[in-house]
Order: sequence, then C-alpha cells, then structure tokens
Amino acid sequence: MVDKISSWKFVEEFAVENEPLRLARLRAEEFDVEAVTASTGSALAVLAASLGAKAIVEAGTGAGVSGLWLLSGAPNAVLATIDTEPDLQQAARTAFADAGIASNRTRVISGRALDVMANMADGGYDLVFLDADRETLDEQVAEATRLIRPGGAIAIAHALWRDRVPDPALRDDATVIYRDVLRRFKNHEDYAVSLSATGDGLLVAVKLR
Repeated sequence: MVDKISSWKFVEEFAVENEPLRLARLRAEEFDVEAVTASTGSALAVLAASLGAKAIVEAGTGAGVSGLWLLSGAPNAVLATIDTEPDLQQAARTAFADAGIASNRTRVISGRALDVMANMADGGYDLVFLDADRETLDEQVAEATRLIRPGGAIAIAHALWRDRVPDPALRDDATVIYRDVLRRFKNHEDYAVSLSATGDGLLVAVKLR
C-alpha cells in the first residue's frame, strides 16, 4: 500500500491559500492559536459551496482562517462567528477586510460558543462549524443539531484529536470527548456522516430530516 504519511502530506500541501489567508495564518501563529490546515479549510469551502450556504455559524473564530475558507465557498453567505478573545476577533475582522469581504457578511460575536448558540434560531442555518470550547463540545453538538435546517451540515474540527481517537487504549479527557461525539453520529439514522483524516480529522454530518 502507498505510504499514507506521504499521501497525507500531499493532500495537506494541495490546497493553495491566497494572500489574505496567508496573512491570517501568520496572525494565528503570532497569537499561538491553532488554525485549521489548508486542506481542512478547502474541505469546508467545498462543503459550504455544495450546500449553497447562505447562513453559517462558526464556533471558534480564531484569527479568521477558517472563516475566510468558509466564505470563499459561499460568496452569498453571512457568517456568524463566535469567540471569547477580543484580540482574536479584531484579527479576524482584519482578515475579512483584507479579503474584501463586505462588513454585512460577517457577525463577529463575543461570548462562549454554547451560550451564544443557545440564543440562535431553530433551523435557521445551513452549516455549523465547531472548533471551540472542547469541554462543552457535546452540548454544542446538541445546539448545532437544532440550528441546522434539514439538508444542512455540522462540521467538527480535530475529530481524530492528534491521531489519538483511533487508539482505544488512550483515555485522556480530550480524546474521550471526540470519541464520544464520533460515536454519537456513527449510527445516527437522521444524518449522513463522513469522517476524514484531513488535517487533525474532520467530521461532517448532514441532516437528512
């Protein structure tokens, strides 16, 4: 079988980032914030495009890298992006401005993801991307299932958590959290589910009904 590490590296290097994305990624590094990889970002863009997304929720703004990717795939979408860190929110606003994204296409919301999502409308969103507050991930998933319309999708970053999730002997808190979320979706009749090894793992669940 072909070397999987070489294939993974090839996939990670396949996606090309433009100048605004490159600058946003540099800001993320300056803040010591882990942004999604380019391959994960491109997968999010494709997902947003395939959904024809008009309304997107992002839990975990970071420096705006994932937000830029999401909006690149959904040129008519409005992104509601949530974070607790004002400096990161400002970095994201700069990233969006660098990319020429109109201000009315982004809502940068301050707060904990779970608290903000709890006040959002049922079935009002096409796509929810979760990349924040790992400790409340299960509760965020519950909110996300309420927020998305039928045919909408939930995407979860770090779904393989440093390649630890597949090893049943590893039982640290973070690994168990992601493993439980995967188990929740694996045999769920109301969702079509895909787990990709892209980046640190990306789970996509599309609501069927």
